[in-house]
Parts: sequence; C-alpha cells; structure tokens
Amino acid sequence: MTLRERITEDMKSAMRSGEKERLATIRLALAAIKQREVDERITLDDAQVLAVLEKMIKQRKEAIVQFQAGGRADLVAKESAEISIIEGYLPARMGDAELDALIAGAITSTGASSAKDMGKVMALVKSQAQGRADMGAVSARVKEKLASR
Repeated sequence: MTLRERITEDMKSAMRSGEKERLATIRLALAAIKQREVDERITLDDAQVLAVLEKMIKQRKEAIVQFQAGGRADLVAKESAEISIIEGYLPARMGDAELDALIAGAITSTGASSAKDMGKVMALVKSQAQGRADMGAVSARVKEKLASR
C-alpha cells in the first residue's frame, strides 16, 4: 500500500469514526498532494508525497511562530495538532548518531574536502534521510563538518 493510499484509508476511517479535526487535516494533506499532481501532471510516488507532507509541517511551524507572536494560543494549538497528525505519516526520525554516521559516510564517498562540495554531500544525504530528518538541520551539520576539514 502506497503512502497516498494509506492516507486515503485513514480519511475514510476518520469519517466513519467522526474525528472531525483528524479528517480536516487528512483532507488538507490529500488536497496538497492532489494539487501538486495536477500542477506537475504526474502521479506522486512515496518520496514525493513525503516531500509534500514535510512542506506542510514546515508551513505549520512557521505559522505557529507567527501565532505565538500575535498571542493566538487557540491557533497555536490547532496548528500543533495538525503537525502531530501529519507527522504520523512520516517515517521514524533519525537519531543524532545515525545522522552523523550518514553524513560522515556521504563525505567519504563523495570525496568532499571543503564547503564547495556541500551540494554533492547534501544530494547523497537527502536521498537517504528524506522524511526522517529536518533537512535544514542536516544542512547546518554538513556545513559544520565540511568547514572543520
């Protein structure tokens, strides 16, 4: 079962059980997936669906910062709940040790020696860590490791 099929099945079960908040969030996710498919005229695979879900989480985290600044605790709670539902579809997060090992392996296999080689390293790391790590934090770690060489 693909990730998109799993999300669709969860939408149906949320409808049956009357979970309105969960249903609304799942519908938002499916709408974002469908929008990307229509825009690009393709059918998304699991990796591309994960990218859409990660983008949704990033948008919600940015919204939370804005709502906190505006003193809107109700909207912060709503966005946080949506994040937790969407994160349920992402694979298990990578630990720090696992991530460091992946970065070290990517640096070694690409022969990276300076910050100029960051693109090569990030391409390799991204293919293996997509959906399992915050790519912004990964980028900072890669930059740090390459700078110390």
